[in-house]
Amino acid sequence: MRRQPVETPQAPKAIGPYAQAIRADGIVYTSGQIGIDPATGALVPGGIEAQTRRVLENLKAVLAAAGSSLDRVLRVGVYLTDLGHFQAMNRIFAEYLDRHRPARSTVGVAALPMGALVEMDMIALCD
Repeated sequence: MRRQPVETPQAPKAIGPYAQAIRADGIVYTSGQIGIDPATGALVPGGIEAQTRRVLENLKAVLAAAGSSLDRVLRVGVYLTDLGHFQAMNRIFAEYLDRHRPARSTVGVAALPMGALVEMDMIALCD
C-alpha cells in the first residue's frame, strides 16, 4: 500500500501531530476539520452556519490537494456539540453535497477543539 500525506495552505494547518489527509490506494482519508479560517488560524465567527460552511470549504481544499473533490466523497462523519444545530448544519451540508449524497453519520459530542460547534471528516475517491 502506498501511503502519502496531504497538506495544503488552503486549509488550516493541523493543530496536532497528524496530516490534513492521507492518500492510499485511490482513497483519501481526511482528518477532522473545524471552522478555522486558514488565513487567520482563528475559529470563524457567526455560529453553526458559518462554521459549517468553513468546515466544508476546508475539506474541499484538502480534497483538491489530494486529487479529489466533493463529488467523489463516499462517507462523511459529522460531530456536533449541540444536536439542536442538526437542521442548520444539514441545510449548509446540502448546499455542498446534496447532489452526490454520500453515506454519513452525525454524532453529538461533549466538546470539540477551540470551542468549535461542528467538526467533519471525509473519505473520498482520488486520482
